[in-house]
Amino acid sequence: MTDAEIAALLDGTALVLILIGAVLCLTAAIGLARFRDVPSRLHAATKPQVLGVILICLAIALAQRSWAVVAFIVPIILIQLAASPLAAHMVGRQAYRNRTMDVDDLVVDELADAEIETSRPETGADPG
Repeated sequence: MTDAEIAALLDGTALVLILIGAVLCLTAAIGLARFRDVPSRLHAATKPQVLGVILICLAIALAQRSWAVVAFIVPIILIQLAASPLAAHMVGRQAYRNRTMDVDDLVVDELADAEIETSRPETGADPG
């Protein structure tokens, strides 16, 4: 293969990755608007959006063909992989505490015992 053919193949691959990433980001936005409960919205906000951003970043790296661009994109991907689950966890936990989440739909309620522990009043006993 010549250099021009390789460049055309990389550009075509980048185009496909950008289109798939854009569709994933669009489905995440539609899921946020259409889903009714908090866990479904959190799923829509994190999984397809992060994969879409990763695919778009990979497409940019393929299209630019530069190590400087790759060095710039790697922290973006790592921050997305760290921040999205953390933000979803915090939103889900707050929805549980505010009682805006339907607890009856949960298969396992791991926070029920933690809520009981934090809602107990202090005994007032002096430890010393």
